[in-house]
Amino acid sequence: MNKKSFIFCTILGFSSLSSYADEGMWMLTDLKEQNAAVMYELGLDIKTDQIYSPDNISLKDAVVHFGGGCTGEVISSEGLVLTNHHCGYGYIQEHSSVEHDYLTDGFWAMNREEELPCKDLSVTFIDQILDVTSYVKEQLAKDEDPEGTNYLSPSYLSKVADRFAEANKIEKTPFTILELKPFYGANKYYLFVKTEYKDVRMVGAPPSSIGKFGADTDNWMWPRHTGDFSIFRIYATKDGKPAEYATDNIPLKVKKHLTISLAGIKEGDFTFVMGFPGRNWRYMISDEVEERMQTTNFMREKVRGVRQEAMMAEMQRDPAIRIQYASKYASSANYWKNAIGMNKGLISLHVLDTKKAQQEKLLAYGRTIGDNSYQKAFDEIRSIVGKRRDALYHQQAIYEALYLGTEFSRIPSVKKLMNAYQGKSSKDSIDKYTNELRKDGELFFNKSYNPEVDRIVSKKMLKLYSELIPKEQRIDIFNLIDKKYKGNSDAFVDACFDRSIFSSPERLSKFLAKPSLKQLEQDLMVQYSQSVRNGYNDMGIAMKKETNAYNLAHKVWVEGMMNLKQQEGTPVYPDANSTLRLTYGRIGSYRPTDGIEYNWYTTLKGVMEKEDPDNFEFVVPAKLKELYENKDFGRYAMENGEMPICFVTNTDNTGGNSGSPVFNAKGELIGTGFDRNWEGLTGDIAFQTTLQRAACVDIRYTLFIIDKFAGASHLINELTITE
Repeated sequence: MNKKSFIFCTILGFSSLSSYADEGMWMLTDLKEQNAAVMYELGLDIKTDQIYSPDNISLKDAVVHFGGGCTGEVISSEGLVLTNHHCGYGYIQEHSSVEHDYLTDGFWAMNREEELPCKDLSVTFIDQILDVTSYVKEQLAKDEDPEGTNYLSPSYLSKVADRFAEANKIEKTPFTILELKPFYGANKYYLFVKTEYKDVRMVGAPPSSIGKFGADTDNWMWPRHTGDFSIFRIYATKDGKPAEYATDNIPLKVKKHLTISLAGIKEGDFTFVMGFPGRNWRYMISDEVEERMQTTNFMREKVRGVRQEAMMAEMQRDPAIRIQYASKYASSANYWKNAIGMNKGLISLHVLDTKKAQQEKLLAYGRTIGDNSYQKAFDEIRSIVGKRRDALYHQQAIYEALYLGTEFSRIPSVKKLMNAYQGKSSKDSIDKYTNELRKDGELFFNKSYNPEVDRIVSKKMLKLYSELIPKEQRIDIFNLIDKKYKGNSDAFVDACFDRSIFSSPERLSKFLAKPSLKQLEQDLMVQYSQSVRNGYNDMGIAMKKETNAYNLAHKVWVEGMMNLKQQEGTPVYPDANSTLRLTYGRIGSYRPTDGIEYNWYTTLKGVMEKEDPDNFEFVVPAKLKELYENKDFGRYAMENGEMPICFVTNTDNTGGNSGSPVFNAKGELIGTGFDRNWEGLTGDIAFQTTLQRAACVDIRYTLFIIDKFAGASHLINELTITE
């Protein structure tokens, strides 16, 4: 039996083909050894070296980290990047105004001069992925580590990355990023050598009635009818080097861009996805799952629901506020609904029972081989979870209600200026920190901030925090509220916005013209902001001992899981941590409950069926209706004449995969991942083989909107398309 057949049969002996094929966020460096055989059996039609090669150009070189939180793909030789509409949403909003409402109307640059610079947006390429486990362990063994935390410390690992780069003569520029991260609970380490491009410009985005069709109602649901895409372009110097924005920069001549397929797809087709999944927690024990449900998920559902209701009321009242708060609302609502769906799914799908079975399997394995370290780690984790629950619950309340919920908690820091006054520093030092505060103030009072909206929302947030946390446990600013304002948090918030130097640009300017320590010390917003930060940090300090002990126990637990899988002949993958991964599976329908089956694709007909002109979530543009009625779909229609919009595949995706390229068996682009289904939201903790689906925009719909709806055929002409 050859090696390929042996691996495949071993896998089949352990589990079904579909369950193995679907689950896993795989390291590209492991594809040949761990995944190639099954990928070929499922239908992969290219060599894995064409997907990832450490020595040659591959598909990996056209997949980018977009803005640090999403994924994008390079689709033209001149640096066009395709990602999701919701990934570009903040930049679309930033360029919008009541006069030029690109959120409502969409935006299309009809030439290079019209492409809009996006402040603080970057696109990052992965140049190298290096297994540096041995090197890191050598450094850990020789370096001082008084608290025993170096093995997870980002600052320490950053120093080790620099050492490695110097020792191995890795070239560094101001645009080189060295990212050294722990994997498998810090049992392995990988170094990512990256190049960051900081001149990125907005090229095109459909109106929200297409790019965000269905909005919150359809979010995390299937079937979907959303054209969730936007387009940007990378610019560089004339010699192709990364640079800050400059008018004489030119489109980047990339080393790799994707070929787009219009050949169509069908149920059962093999697909694979590359992207930057954010976080998941597949190695949790059941106690941790319960903790997640009762702290993080509970707070997201409870607090964000109240916050969003208040924001939406103001957004519907005023078009300018709608534009100002569109991105903030969307960001909040996304994981509010995720938390609701995850908690429901964890219960209905009996995930706690699944976790208990998994952990008992490992404990039994430990007993079989005479190794009690897994039992000790398990007992330690259970103990820690019990001890830290109250502090974690409170910390999440502070974060959701008082930090995220009240924008004035994030006023510019005045610590340096206060220290300069208190230390009787020179006038030059005081002037320096005053100027820094002026610049920070300009960033705080940006076009997306409205003090009156913040006042309204903050009142609700402080009241809710008071309901969630007993009086004797609240952060210390509530002592002032109780004493000076007789417990009336509304009066306190009003006082903040009526008197603080940060209540308006004018008040801040007046203070900066004649700054004083006394005014800073007495400022209510300053006191509040410091109290929120201190309260959050205090909860972290209260959990520090448990956190350190947890990390050590978790490392042993994950090592046990790795050993067990190795003993079974089963490939293993690390939890997601915003590094480049590959997942694969097949396009397919699914049955969420008895008697219901969801088809694997949707069409433009569904948009027309959902249309509701009185509901902003389901408004349909007149031009789109005209194209539909005339069946004017060009070369983008399916064989049956329908216009496809979205499809689902059973690849293993999570947050951060938004914008990820979806490839067919030949490595051609067939879609862009943008969401998951409601029934699969538990997948961050436990993958659901039969239920979990990744929702993707069909590339044919993307091109149809660009070409037929927007009339931006010059962009189509840039692309490499096969039919």
